[in-house]
Amino acid sequence: MDARFNMFDNETAMKFAKRFANAGQVIQRSSLPTSTQELVSLRASQINGCGWCIDMHTKEAVAAGESAVRLNLVAAWRESTVFTEAEQAALALAEEGTRLADAHRGVSDETWAQVRKHYDDDQIAALVALVALINAANRLAVIVHQRGGSYQPGMFAAAFD
Repeated sequence: MDARFNMFDNETAMKFAKRFANAGQVIQRSSLPTSTQELVSLRASQINGCGWCIDMHTKEAVAAGESAVRLNLVAAWRESTVFTEAEQAALALAEEGTRLADAHRGVSDETWAQVRKHYDDDQIAALVALVALINAANRLAVIVHQRGGSYQPGMFAAAFD
């Protein structure tokens, strides 16, 4: 299946993408650990079936030093021993924030309490913004059938420098 529309070859889409990337830079420059950012982005992208974003965040995570074992276990994080309690809280928030329609109340009080336990206010702001942003990115890529496989680490950032 080919992409339906080239978001990187359209003036309006590129204007939007630059602003989208700027929002992402706020999160990237926050005190939320890079590894947590990539794990959260990967998990939401897995749930949403976004091949482009799975490709991107897997490769960015590897470039940032993430291990293959942890990346391979993200989809089954509850059934593994390689994630910290803080990362587990972030992954739970990512899942519940991504699957809003599956729960009548969105993010559970239990998950929120775990997030509050492990992250400060600036990190929580970044984490909540990240979940919203990655879900928007997933939707953009899935709608136009932007396929995974061709992404190179740093490619997205370089396109908007």
